[in-house]
Amino acid sequence: MVAAPPYPGRSGARRTTARTALPPRGRPADNGSVRFLPGQTPTTDLTYADVFLVPSRSEVGSRFDVDLAPHDGTGTTVPLVVANMTAVAGRRMSETVARRGGITILPQDVPADVVATVVSSVKTRHPVVETPVTVGPHDTVHTALSLIGKRAHAAVVVVDDDGRPVGIVSETDWEDVDRFTQVHQVMSADPRVLDVSVLEGRGEAGLAAAFDELAGARLKLAPVTREGRLVGVLTRRGALRSSIYAPALDPAGRLRVGAAVGINGDVAGKTRALLEAGVDVLVVDTAHGHQERMFRALEAVRSVSPGVPVVAGNVVTGQGVRDLVAAGADIVKVGVGPGAMCTTRMMTAVGRPQLSAVLECADAARELGAHVWADGGVRHPRDVALALAAGASQVMIGSWFAGTYESPGDLHTDESGRMYKESFGMASARAVAARTAGHGAPFERARKSLFEEGISSSRMYLDPQRPGVEDLVDEITAGLRSSMTYAGARSLAEFAERAVVGIQSAAGYEEGRPLPAGW
Repeated sequence: MVAAPPYPGRSGARRTTARTALPPRGRPADNGSVRFLPGQTPTTDLTYADVFLVPSRSEVGSRFDVDLAPHDGTGTTVPLVVANMTAVAGRRMSETVARRGGITILPQDVPADVVATVVSSVKTRHPVVETPVTVGPHDTVHTALSLIGKRAHAAVVVVDDDGRPVGIVSETDWEDVDRFTQVHQVMSADPRVLDVSVLEGRGEAGLAAAFDELAGARLKLAPVTREGRLVGVLTRRGALRSSIYAPALDPAGRLRVGAAVGINGDVAGKTRALLEAGVDVLVVDTAHGHQERMFRALEAVRSVSPGVPVVAGNVVTGQGVRDLVAAGADIVKVGVGPGAMCTTRMMTAVGRPQLSAVLECADAARELGAHVWADGGVRHPRDVALALAAGASQVMIGSWFAGTYESPGDLHTDESGRMYKESFGMASARAVAARTAGHGAPFERARKSLFEEGISSSRMYLDPQRPGVEDLVDEITAGLRSSMTYAGARSLAEFAERAVVGIQSAAGYEEGRPLPAGW
C-alpha cells in the first residue's frame, strides 16, 4: 500500500479570495459570500426552491471551459460525494463514481474487515475501463440474469478458465429461452475485443480510436483485454465520458474512496483500521454534530494523526462550524433534516432550511480556511448548483443515487414491471437495529429501536432514461456547467464569488418546471 502524502490540514489562517467584478447594471445586495438582487435581502431562512440564480455578463464561451474540481484536499475532480448510506454506498457505487471524479463514503455500519475488502477492490479497478460482470460458458442463463442488473452496461462477458473472453450475453440473447440453458448455447461467441494498450497512455486520442472502432463495428461495447485476459469492458458512452471526466485518483494512481466512523466506542481504533485499509477521506458522522461526544471523537481521530482529510458533521450554524474546525475537522458537513429519507424535522422540529444553513456555514468555514459539504436536500441539478454557489465545496447525495444499478441491494420489479431498489434512512429503526446488532444487551438494543428519525423502507425507482449513476452524474454536471457559464465563472471558487441570487415565490418555482409533452 503506497502511503498518501500528509494532508496539509487546517492552516488556521483566514482564507481570502479576490472578488471578481460585479455584473453591470447595479450592485446586488451583499449577504455574506452570496449576493442577492437589490431589495431582496432575506428576511427568513431559505430552501433551494425559494431562490434562483440570475444570469450575469459572461466571457465563458463553452460548458467545457469550466473546471468542476473542488479544492478541499479530497482529490476529487467533480464536487459530488455519495452519502454514507447503507442502501446507496457500496463497492460498485464507489468505483463507478470515482471513475467519473467523485467519491463515495462507505457507511460506519460496515465492519472494518468488509471495508478493507471493498477498499482493496476499488483500488484495483481500472480508472477508465468498466468492471465487467462475468460468467463461465456452462453457467446458466438464470445465473447471468441474476448478475446483469449489477452494472449499467447491460451485458455479461463469458470467460474461460484462463479469464479470456469467449462470448457476450445480453438481454436479447435469452428471450424465450429456458432459464436453465447454459450460456454458451445463447452467447454471441468470439466477440470483438479491444486491447487495453489502445487506451493507456494515449489520452483522448486513444478514447477516440476506441470509440471509432466500436462505432464502425456497430457495437455498443467490447471486452477489453491485457495479454488476452479480460480487464473490463468499454462502452461507446464510456469512452465519451472518459474524455470529459478525470477520475479521482490517489497519489498511486488508484481510485479514491472514503469511509465513515461513528462517535461511539473505540473511535481511535476504528480510525486506525480505516486508515490501514487505505481510505482517502475520513468522515466522523452523527446526526447531531454539535455535541461534546463529537468533539471527543474528533480528538480521538486526530490522535491517530491521519494523513487524509477529516470531515465532521452534521451542523447548520456558523458556530457549529467554528467548534468542529477547532476540534479538528478540515471539512464540515452541513444539513439537518433535508434528506428524502429523514423524518427529523417532522419528529423533532429541529433543522434548518438548507440553503441558509449552507450560506452561514460556508461563510464561517471560509474565515477559518476550512470547507463545508452540503449534505442532503438536492433533488434537481439546480439544487446542486445553488449549494455550490452558496459556498459548499462539494454536495453530498444519497437517495437520488439509491435508484440506480450501482447502489447495493437487489434489483426488484413491481406489479407494473417498473424496476426499483429498496432504500432507508440511516436514523431509521432498520438502520439503528443493524448498527447496534451484537453490541450491548438485547433489552438495551430493543429500547433503542423504539426511537427513529428516518424511513425504514422506501422504493427508489430506476429512471428508464437514467438508470445508472453515471447517467445522473451526467445530468447533474451538465446542469452545473451550464449554470457556471451563465454566471461567468470558470471555477467553483469564481462561481461562489460571482453568483447572484434572487428570491422567488412558489409560483415562480413552478413556472420554471417543464410541462409534459402534448399539454
